[in-house]
Amino acid sequence: MLMGRRWLRASPILAAVRLSRVATRGGGASLGSPAWPLASSSAFIWSAVMSHVAMKISRDVTVAPSSRVKPVARVLAMITAMFLSLSACETMKDTMDSINIFNDDEKASSSTADANSLDITADPRKNAVVRAGVEPVSPESVGYYMDQQEAKLHDQLSGTGVTVMRVGQTIVLSMPGSATFASGSSDVDSKFYPVLDSVVVVLDEFNQTYVDVIGHTDSKGSKEYNQRLSEKRARSVAHYLESRAVISERVAADGMGEADPIAGNDTREGRAMNRRVEIKLTPVT
Repeated sequence: MLMGRRWLRASPILAAVRLSRVATRGGGASLGSPAWPLASSSAFIWSAVMSHVAMKISRDVTVAPSSRVKPVARVLAMITAMFLSLSACETMKDTMDSINIFNDDEKASSSTADANSLDITADPRKNAVVRAGVEPVSPESVGYYMDQQEAKLHDQLSGTGVTVMRVGQTIVLSMPGSATFASGSSDVDSKFYPVLDSVVVVLDEFNQTYVDVIGHTDSKGSKEYNQRLSEKRARSVAHYLESRAVISERVAADGMGEADPIAGNDTREGRAMNRRVEIKLTPVT
């Protein structure tokens, strides 16, 4: 303490410089850092010392009064500049704090939006059809919606050989392979186009459904051959529906080969029933 007083008496400027170094030791007092209060304190100490210097100069009888004005003015200007700088830094700090708070709020809002988006798009297929413009059926309307669609399909497909079945909230259209394809072929028979066009009419009116096309075969031939044939036939029907403006996001094709028979394969009649293509219509909910 005694040495500090000697510094102050001997050279107030030197004392202020040393005090400033002590206050900011270990690195600069950057905005918002733990050293910021120390830097502010040292600045006030510095201004106090400089005020003392100005007072000393103004009272120095060894200096002519006219020669005291400039040094005193310079010291006061330094003090004023220091306080303005501190004020600007404080304002900047407040502004930066406000920006940080805003950014935190933005991140929180964005996270919430992302979470909501994930809830909506958890089902990739549903996401695809919704993006394509299909509006999901409300849960309370599903039963009525599928009832109306089933009735329309019965009207459109009466006498075509296509079977319309209802399984829960799914409608299954079963198309006999003998009417849809030539023997061993995966190309849709042109004679069957009008039947598929009738299906398209209903799919266009009731567009809030997934359309799953599944091919089936009998057990004659190898499993590998039957699997490939069932997949190709399913894709052929799916492509025809898409060519008639049924949006591709609704349509999926798969083959079951001989794995899902509806009759025995030991008779000609049974094998004919097993050779089929099914279209399953399920509501988008």
